[in-house]
Amino acid sequence: MPSSSFGARLHTAFEKYGQLCVGVDPHSALMLEWGLPDNVRGLDVFSKTVVDAAAGRVGIIKPQVAFFERFGSKGFAILEKLGERASESGLLVIMDAKRGDIGSTMEGYFDAWLGKSAPFHADALTVSPYLGFDSLKSFMAGSVERGKGLFVLDATSNPEAQTLQTAQIPGVEVTQLDQDGNPFTVTTEPTTLAAAIWSGLESVNSITAGPTDLLGSFGAVLGATLNLNRFGLSNVTTIAQTIATPILAPGFGAQGARLADAGRLFGSASHQVIASVSRSVLSAGVAGIEDAIDAAKAELAEGLA
Repeated sequence: MPSSSFGARLHTAFEKYGQLCVGVDPHSALMLEWGLPDNVRGLDVFSKTVVDAAAGRVGIIKPQVAFFERFGSKGFAILEKLGERASESGLLVIMDAKRGDIGSTMEGYFDAWLGKSAPFHADALTVSPYLGFDSLKSFMAGSVERGKGLFVLDATSNPEAQTLQTAQIPGVEVTQLDQDGNPFTVTTEPTTLAAAIWSGLESVNSITAGPTDLLGSFGAVLGATLNLNRFGLSNVTTIAQTIATPILAPGFGAQGARLADAGRLFGSASHQVIASVSRSVLSAGVAGIEDAIDAAKAELAEGLA
């Protein structure tokens, strides 16, 4: 059994370094802007530079797996080295792979990314719930045992997803017992798919969190540029929870959301937000990335104050 849960380690990282997360997104155009070749050698230099700039400044990085996968096995080898380097530097690593399937396929994904013999070092993984939230149960059980975390796609900023994520789930009849033990039936309120996913995560965190944990190990991906009310998620920003569900919030910086507005955007949930930035700091290049991270961290601290 691990010495601590992912939620506990995330809370420690928040206290020590703040809530900023640096994305590691070595897409072709950015590597060329850095003066690096768009090949495995350039990928290696880019990855090492970002990890070294982030270490000691923030507590979390988020590599985008697709930008390594495009180089095949050699790219994955760089990703393996990145995870090891980040871990040795004290960084939490959220692998942004968005895996999602069922049965033995999901078990294979777990073994690859979070299992005991996983080739990649990852503290947490992004996953998709759209083959059914229950398809994640075995993944969650294994994550608890290994002290790992998951971030479940919930309300994302891409417009193509909104029809699905705001889809209405009708109320269902639930049998309960009154004070005398007599059964009665109530009908739950209709809700959105996004709200149902959030509710599921809150339930799992309440069951799996340790007695001293303040953050759960299972979080939601909520875009910082979104009006969460449209997704049926108004309670996220208004109701404080005993065991807080972490929020991985992309969309700050280049996508339009301001780090200085983080407190206003997430309200009572602002203390559980991982504010993810990538292009807005990576575009500063080799010479400027450290200063860009420091500036983003200071802006976020101001926004959360």
